Amino acid sequence: MRVLVAGGTGLVGSAIIDQLLRLSQGHELRCLTRRPARPSPWGPAVSLVGGDVRDLDSLRAALADTECVVHCVQFPNHPIESPRRGLTYEAIDGQGTVNLVAACRGTPVRRIVYLSGAGVRPGRAEPWFRAKWRAEEAIRASGLEYVILRPSWIYGPRDRSLNRFVAFVRHLPVVPVLGSGRNRVQPVFVQDVGLIGARAVDTPAATHQVIEVGGPEVLTMDQIIRTVQRVLGRRQPLVHVPAPLLKRLAAPLALLPAPPLTPAAIDFLLMEELVDPGPAQAIFGLEFRSLEAGLRTYLRAS
Repeated sequence: MRVLVAGGTGLVGSAIIDQLLRLSQGHELRCLTRRPARPSPWGPAVSLVGGDVRDLDSLRAALADTECVVHCVQFPNHPIESPRRGLTYEAIDGQGTVNLVAACRGTPVRRIVYLSGAGVRPGRAEPWFRAKWRAEEAIRASGLEYVILRPSWIYGPRDRSLNRFVAFVRHLPVVPVLGSGRNRVQPVFVQDVGLIGARAVDTPAATHQVIEVGGPEVLTMDQIIRTVQRVLGRRQPLVHVPAPLLKRLAAPLALLPAPPLTPAAIDFLLMEELVDPGPAQAIFGLEFRSLEAGLRTYLRAS
């Protein structure tokens, strides 16, 4: 098939392309990007195609001879929205997916794989849930074959979340932790998510399924940081920063054109949305790696 990965230069999209190349399924691979003039990170194996989910005409051109779309676009500096720059969940995840589905009409596209998020369901007030539910509904109503993946917290060499704590552990005498440190997470290694995204392209059993994706462990944030410390051979004290205090400090920052932090982003970081990884393992035939096993693939003791 001719497969277009939208968001292919990002953390998850690049992992999916890497796995598609590794699986050697004979697909013709393309990556949708807003900067198609730069060299392809994969060389001639993957061509770059210009397009933006906010621009319907650019999507129609990009999809003109595509048969399958893997959609994992995310805005820069996620989860910190920047409304003045049009970088919001509604603009990118919500309306962007509606645009992508509309652009598929009249093209050879017959299948779409969408990277949604853990906990997405109707009736939620948070902007990320509202936008991703709108995206899922547009995909379900599209008439296309679809696979909707709902991953939990994704980590890996290029992530901007867990790697902040890696830097803290490496360089600070104490490690600051947002909130109580007791919020629970199921960290999932980006290479495992990439493999699932790649296999979803042509796994019949996944068709028209909504599949949760998460690691095998339910860990508190304190346990996650202790795991990072163990891998790096460090053991500093953890200092917990009250979330209400940090949200008050972040509130004025939300007025900036490109805020470094917002109260909503703090809520995003603290949310608890657990998943059942069993169906994903059964459908796609893999075992999710533990956090420590995943970290040890790219971190070395100081």
